[in-house]
Amino acid sequence: MSANSRLTVAVHAVTWIGLYRSRGFEVATSEQIADSAGTNPVVIRRLLGQLRAAGLVESRRGAGAGWTLTRDLADITMLDVYDAIESGPLFGMHHAEPNPDCVVGAGIQPALGNVYGRLEETLRAELAATTLAVVLSDTLATP
Repeated sequence: MSANSRLTVAVHAVTWIGLYRSRGFEVATSEQIADSAGTNPVVIRRLLGQLRAAGLVESRRGAGAGWTLTRDLADITMLDVYDAIESGPLFGMHHAEPNPDCVVGAGIQPALGNVYGRLEETLRAELAATTLAVVLSDTLATP
């Protein structure tokens, strides 16, 4: 299984837009963001569409088209971005019902549900404590 990089790319995009804005530019294009993230502009547009639906970014059409933030990076947390792009729990259960006649099959989902619930709470708390201004600061401090 490969790791999901959607949060990483979405945080990259929003942070890049914030940096671009701080340098005096009003809007950023998905092509510019994609070049920084090393991905296809379509991937960026899809993520930005979800971020727009969550109210974190807005798009402009026509002359001067592109993307802009709806608030400062200091007012956007990683949890805001996570909630905008991820639907559903962090970890899922079996796709098929485990065998209820097996001692492991009968108890695995409640046992894992407790662990997954605690992990989800911890993840959400950590993401809520990290603003994208901090992410940008740490990014710019990296040699």
